[in-house]
Amino acid sequence: MTNRPLHPFSNIAAALCLAALLLLAAGMNARTAPAASVMAADKGKLKIFVDGKSVGSEEFEIVPESDSWIARGKAEVQGQDGGARVRVLSSLRLRPDGVPLAYEWSMEGGRKTGAHIVFEKGVAKITSEMEGSQPFQQEMNFETPKIAVLDNNLFHQYGVLARLYDWPAGGVQTFPVIIPQDVTPGSLNVESLGPRSVNGHSYSALRVATSDLEVFVYVDASHRLMQVEVPSAKASIVRE
Repeated sequence: MTNRPLHPFSNIAAALCLAALLLLAAGMNARTAPAASVMAADKGKLKIFVDGKSVGSEEFEIVPESDSWIARGKAEVQGQDGGARVRVLSSLRLRPDGVPLAYEWSMEGGRKTGAHIVFEKGVAKITSEMEGSQPFQQEMNFETPKIAVLDNNLFHQYGVLARLYDWPAGGVQTFPVIIPQDVTPGSLNVESLGPRSVNGHSYSALRVATSDLEVFVYVDASHRLMQVEVPSAKASIVRE
């Protein structure tokens, strides 16, 4: 049997087909690659002081779960004017890039209250509940899905905000913010102040400011939350 010569373009055609398949696979990998994670696992306890007096504490953890992250907090704080202590529980689910997916909070001490929020494409769908009342639903719209969640008495969430901040870019960065317990939207500016010495430790400082509030957030070299200062309230939140 004689050997039939190959068509002069057959090897080229095969190579082009292989190249096309490789490009297609690369494109599929690019489309399905997960967003870069800004989150990092952390766990700790914060002590809450007002005017130098201990008024409560908060335990928190930030952990990966499946293809998302969970930031959980449990705070116990003294009620206003020496009232009974209240307990606040929270759970914030985030994408690896820090965009919120869902948030739940509940409060015990007096009438039990709470809410569940689902975030979708910049829309926050809120279901609020209060003991003895019918659930109430509402929506809030934001210009971007990269929303900061900062709730009352849950200071570990400033650690999440520190992850949202683009440290290499620096400067003033603006984020929409929601305060779930107050069902209040707004915006805040976050600015790096560079290194600061606090109680003998060197930390990186962030200034977080709204139109009527200024908060200073201190993180270590790994951007773990170490301390929060709220000058107007004479409040200090210190990591144990």
